Amino acid sequence: MLFLSFFALKIHAQINCIVPESPVLNLVSVEPETGNTLIKWDLSPSAGIAAYVLYTYNNGVGIAFDTLWDASATSYVYSTPASKYYSVSYVVAAHRLPNCISPLSNHLNTIYTKAVIDTCNRRITVSWNSYISEPKKVTNYTIMGSINGGIFSSFAEVSTNEVSYVLDNFNTDSDYCFFVIANLEGGESSKSNKACLSTEMQRPPDWINADYATVNDKVIELSFTIDPNSEISNFSLGRKTGSTGSFNEIAKPVSSNGKVKYIDSKANIESINYFRLSAINSCNKPITASNIASNLVLKMHIDGNDIHLSWNRYAQWNGKIESYRIEANTGNGFEQISEAAPTDTSYIIDYHNIMYDVSAKEVCFRVGAAEISNPYGITGASMSQPECTIPVEKITVPDVFTPNNDLINDLFRPVLSFTPLEYHLIITDRQSKVLFDSRIFNESWDGSAGGKPVPQGVYLWYLNVLTPSHTTISKTGTIAVYFNR
Repeated sequence: MLFLSFFALKIHAQINCIVPESPVLNLVSVEPETGNTLIKWDLSPSAGIAAYVLYTYNNGVGIAFDTLWDASATSYVYSTPASKYYSVSYVVAAHRLPNCISPLSNHLNTIYTKAVIDTCNRRITVSWNSYISEPKKVTNYTIMGSINGGIFSSFAEVSTNEVSYVLDNFNTDSDYCFFVIANLEGGESSKSNKACLSTEMQRPPDWINADYATVNDKVIELSFTIDPNSEISNFSLGRKTGSTGSFNEIAKPVSSNGKVKYIDSKANIESINYFRLSAINSCNKPITASNIASNLVLKMHIDGNDIHLSWNRYAQWNGKIESYRIEANTGNGFEQISEAAPTDTSYIIDYHNIMYDVSAKEVCFRVGAAEISNPYGITGASMSQPECTIPVEKITVPDVFTPNNDLINDLFRPVLSFTPLEYHLIITDRQSKVLFDSRIFNESWDGSAGGKPVPQGVYLWYLNVLTPSHTTISKTGTIAVYFNR
């Protein structure tokens, strides 16, 4: 109705109307908490002013929203939600009776502030529009901030050329509010609306534990345990071969029940491979990485009867290495045969100590590591790839023995470097009379027949053996019995 009224006044202006001079608008400012806008002006220098008309202003057009019938009025508080959503421009005009309206004053706009969170780069950007430096010059801008409903304080001051401010390293899971103050010459200021946001973010894991990297059936099995408070389920698994170079992504596993398990079938198990798991946030960026896990690589060489085993140190549990376990498979599965200190990386096995246990075509070894003192209560275990060798299937038969009960060379039997699958030893005299017949490979002849010592002399033996490699070996020879009394 006011707009129509003033529009009608312009159309039907009195011929005798002396148009008054315009007032000067000198301040618009938003009250951040309420959103109300304070509008201030200087009085029109013209006499006979009866009222002041207030307008919003856009693209050169003013729309009146109130009239103050008070010739001394110089301010007005406008309750409108508009300043919370955008910058609003205002003008004012003087009204002289009977129906004379001054030209519209200069315009001033409110400062509109907005705050945007960038969780990917962990920053908050506060931006605003410039405040007009007429009739009062803007000297600088102050960015006011509050955390979790606390008292507002100055976060920064910037020059008049800047219309944005970046806050880095904010607190997560907090409420931030901001408003901007344009500081004016003469001590006055114009405030903006209040812009608030929450910094609630997807919680990353505080830790990722590499449980193990272990070789099983020519592949490397990996396990990682994730901080149970993590809200992230996507991960990147990296691998590098050798201690130098960079990790290359080999998989993008997803956690399940706080675990990530993966089987790497492409890694060379004869080389030392290093693995690292990284949590991937919603911005597809890695944020938390595990400790490094590496597979154990076993090397073996044989020097006479000595089997030399060597391996790399396992790297790198969050706990400590308890020991290295040496295992052998002589034909009935892997069993532990010894243990090495956590600082050791080599071990020597005397073949004589295991040769009678060998019942397969090959004998295999592997080394395992065990973890203790893990800060997250996890016990890691890692196993190397097996290294195998074909044992020498050697049979040695003495040609003389002295069964005189002096505990020196009193018994006769062939010496085998293996446990035979089948065994048959027969000893006869020269007339082919059987004196000893055994199918037990570690049973010895004591030089007797029928419970009585045989005469000193030369006797015949016949040996038939099926070796672990399923080779049949048949041998014959003589054995001299000498009493040496």
